[in-house]
Amino acid sequence: MKLPIRLAALAAAALVVTACAPQTSDNSSSGTDDKTGTLRVWLFQEVGNKPKERVVDAAVAAFEKAHDGVRVDVEYIPVETRAQRVKAAFNDPASAPDVIEYGNTDTAGYVHDGGLLDVTRDFADWSEAEATDPTARQSVTVDGKVYGAPFYVGVRALYYRTDVFEELGLKVPGTMAELAATARRIRAAKPDLYGLVVGGAYTYGAMPFVWANGGELATGKGGSYASGIDSAAARKGITAYTSLFSDDNCPAAKCAGMGGNDTVTAFAAGKAGMAIGGDFSHAAVEAGKVKGAYAVVPLPGVTAGSIAPAFAGGNNIGVLKSTSHRTLAVRLMEALASKKTQASLFDAMGFLPTFTDVRDQAAAEEPFVKPFVRTLAAGTRFVPASPAWSRIDSSLVLPTMFQEVVSGKKDVAAASAEAARKMDAAFGSAG
Repeated sequence: MKLPIRLAALAAAALVVTACAPQTSDNSSSGTDDKTGTLRVWLFQEVGNKPKERVVDAAVAAFEKAHDGVRVDVEYIPVETRAQRVKAAFNDPASAPDVIEYGNTDTAGYVHDGGLLDVTRDFADWSEAEATDPTARQSVTVDGKVYGAPFYVGVRALYYRTDVFEELGLKVPGTMAELAATARRIRAAKPDLYGLVVGGAYTYGAMPFVWANGGELATGKGGSYASGIDSAAARKGITAYTSLFSDDNCPAAKCAGMGGNDTVTAFAAGKAGMAIGGDFSHAAVEAGKVKGAYAVVPLPGVTAGSIAPAFAGGNNIGVLKSTSHRTLAVRLMEALASKKTQASLFDAMGFLPTFTDVRDQAAAEEPFVKPFVRTLAAGTRFVPASPAWSRIDSSLVLPTMFQEVVSGKKDVAAASAEAARKMDAAFGSAG
């Protein structure tokens, strides 16, 4: 998707305005606001990271050109180790970056830890922010204050091999039961393929099964939560997902340790008939062996015609409270999260923009976006807005639960009860 001239001009103008805007507040813990020097940035490393690097390099080059005496140093960090890296940065400001990309599930925890800068007034003064969709805006908001700028929104859907389906005379599954049956038919006919590749460490690929069966991660509000992962409905969803780790679909010995990136990599490499992947997985799949031989549809729900609730994922760009370059760091945050950059990231990676006008244009021009937009429209779910979630996520509570079931170490009731106990302990200690 290429921005039309009018929108491109608007984005460029907004960037110039942002670069010239006066500082509106200073709640940085460093007590300084240097206007020159090096800004350090941590961004997430993607499956097939080069297209992202090219987009970021262009945005950084424009930023450095607009700010004399400023250099931007970008480092790409593995998503899997972000919890340890960011925690260390919060504890050691001298070695911390100025700007970070972070998952929207991490917002409440990072704010609770005192690591993110309050940019409420800056965000309100940023002209492009008006077009941010409400869900994305919520992902950077804690207790009414804004702690970053939405970078992209992500939802998952069902990727499937059109060539395999045609060869075997298969229909696109319309329910979760049909999905499981279709996966097993693929595996039976083609033992060298996973039917539906799944991962024991793929939390957000598993959660639609829980939600579609009426389960919840947790119940509560206002920062007070109790786990719901051990309810009867949640256990039904856990059973549906873990039953796919079998020799007639995706053997536990190979699939129990897989995460989301692993499943996408397997599908892109032509090793699976189906996979649950995000809009952000599009570039990696396009670069793989299945290019031209796959399609995407919303993940089906329990009943025919329904769409399984997807996790409203995505990432944000934030400024660390410890920065000694507050004004520049906020400007860089806005440049990286701008309409122009998000449009370029969509072109390069398939990341769905958080600006409604840019996303609507993407959906109109690129057919692959439509299943993800349909999934968004059908209703998405999010994690509990509690600082405890970062601890739950980084402690691998849910992957451990799935893997215990898949390995046969525990049954669904015992594994979910233990996961609920750990979640409740985390909620209780979050304050």
